Amino acid sequence: MILNKKTTTLFFLTVAVLGGCTKQHGIGPNYSDYNPGANPIVVTNAMDYRPDPTVSTSLSGDSSITITLALSSTSGRSLKQITEVIGSTSYASIQNPISKFYNSAPIAAANNSVTFKTSIAEYFQHYPVSPSNPKATANAELSNRFYFQLTLDDGSIVYPTPVRVLVLQ
Repeated sequence: MILNKKTTTLFFLTVAVLGGCTKQHGIGPNYSDYNPGANPIVVTNAMDYRPDPTVSTSLSGDSSITITLALSSTSGRSLKQITEVIGSTSYASIQNPISKFYNSAPIAAANNSVTFKTSIAEYFQHYPVSPSNPKATANAELSNRFYFQLTLDDGSIVYPTPVRVLVLQ
């Protein structure tokens, strides 16, 4: 009788635990349920996802930062331009009309792709070294992520996932 109660209790406990499990939903290419929306923008030169797309640059050489954004051909739309770019720690800055944007003019797209280019030196001209924005060091990310406002051919505005920059040797 005691064995039967233990078995029954264990059975109901197992059913309760399994019934309480849910599928985890996340963002990124490593999740089977990744859904980037109706107009998916992809960072084609991302070297990693941390969890945001991450591009790399180097302290040596020209220290250039290149971010290539592309609109999926399955969206039925075409990419017109990067309207605004800002380096920040939150989306609020890119959606704020009084922000000081990184680019002075829109950057035109070609073939559903657009490339934003800058350098570590230019980044620090826009965002000077401070306690919240320390000097670039090897094997560390820049403090600010790059946020983009894109315009599609129909005039709609898209805010893709922010892009991180990893500084290498």
